[in-house]
Amino acid sequence: MLLAIQTGLRVSEITNLRLRDVSLNRPGAHCRVIGKGRKARCATLTAETVTILRDWCRERQGDPDDPVFPTRQGEPLTPRGVAWLIDKHTATAAIHCPSLTTKRVTPHVLRHTNAMLLRAKDVDILTIALWLGHESTTTTEVYLHADNRLKQQAIERTTPTGTPPGRYRPSDAVIAFLDHL
Repeated sequence: MLLAIQTGLRVSEITNLRLRDVSLNRPGAHCRVIGKGRKARCATLTAETVTILRDWCRERQGDPDDPVFPTRQGEPLTPRGVAWLIDKHTATAAIHCPSLTTKRVTPHVLRHTNAMLLRAKDVDILTIALWLGHESTTTTEVYLHADNRLKQQAIERTTPTGTPPGRYRPSDAVIAFLDHL
C-alpha cells in the first residue's frame, strides 16, 4: 500500500513488478515498470519506501525474476488479491478512523491519493502527469478535481479587492442603459 501511495503505480504495474525491477540504492532509488501501452518508466522511491522495501526484499530472498509481491504459492499477486488486502487493511484502520467505513478504498484510490499529495505539495501538473505515466495532462486533471486548498487559492486570486459585502445594486445609469436595450 505504501508503494502504491508513494509512487502512484497502477495495480497492474505493482502486480507485474519483479525483484530485478527494484533498485534500492540511494540516491536514485527507483523501480522500473511497464505501464499502459507497454511504455517503460521509472518510479522514484522515497527513503521511507526504500527502507520498507529493503526489509521486504531481504525477507523475500527471491530470485531476480520472482515477483516483489507474491502469493503463498510464489505467484504474483493478482489485482483482485491487492484489492482484498486493501479492503482488509482499510477495515482494520476503520477501527481508529470510523469515517473509512463509508469509503470505498481501491488500488486506484491509492493512485489518486498520490496525485493529490503531489499537488498539495505544489508539484505542477506536467510533472504529475509524467510521474503517473500519463501521455496527456488532460488525464491527470481528472485526479485533481477535489483539492479544496487549490480551489480556495484560486478564489483568493480572483476575488476583487475592496468589494463591499452585500447585494449588488446597479447605479441609475446602468439601469437606464439596460432599459434602452
